Order: sequence, then C-alpha cells, then structure tokens
Amino acid sequence: MTNIVKLTRRAETFVSDAQVGVLTTLRPDGTPHSVPVCFTFDPGAGLVRVLTRAASRKARNVIESPGGRATICQVAGPKFLSMEGTAEVSGERARVEEGARWYAKRYAYAPPSPPDRVVIEIAVDRVLDGIS
Repeated sequence: MTNIVKLTRRAETFVSDAQVGVLTTLRPDGTPHSVPVCFTFDPGAGLVRVLTRAASRKARNVIESPGGRATICQVAGPKFLSMEGTAEVSGERARVEEGARWYAKRYAYAPPSPPDRVVIEIAVDRVLDGIS
C-alpha cells in the first residue's frame, strides 16, 4: 500500500507526539468497534500502523472485511486529527518490524512482542484536521 497524504506541519507534529488514538473498525454486522491504541503515521508511505495480536477483535474486523475502511483519531483538548482509509492486516515479518520501528520512534520504547503480533496498516486517503 502506498498512498501519499500531506499533513500540515502542525498536524505532523501533533501526530508524532506520544499520544494514544482511537481506532474504529467495523464488525461483520456493520457496527463500529472503537478502541484506544498506540499508533504511528508514516508520512512518506501515507500509512497509519497499529500493532496488535492476530486474534484481537480489531484485527479480525479488518481480516473479515477485505478492502474495508478504518479510522484513527487522536484528540488533545480541542485539537484533533482524524485519518481514514483502507485497512489491511499483515503478519509479514518485514511489515511488522517496520511497524515496531515506527512505534519505538514515536513512543520511545519497544512495543509488546506477542508471538501472534500483526500490523494493521491503514492507507490514508482522507484527513480531518482540527489543529490548523
């Protein structure tokens, strides 16, 4: 997935701070599933990455809805940034390790490493910027 999304400088700074966001995926019945997560945004690739376990509800939602959409939203007081796009789950080692590198860079510590770790990648194509 390569999708270049341009954020304002203020939005890039906001989304690089060590904050938690809320990930929303859709359950098989179409209802939203929203959970707080640590996440990263790679502006060069236009990808949001969320590391999780393969058996998690959020990963299963994406797996069970190929080509489905997901949203991540980070809020701090009146400021927010919401990024939406097509989601995909990968257990491919290189992609999971890339997610872990970005995670360590943003949060300044290594992410958990369960044996069934996967990465949810969202190819961002829509941004709602409540910062600038």
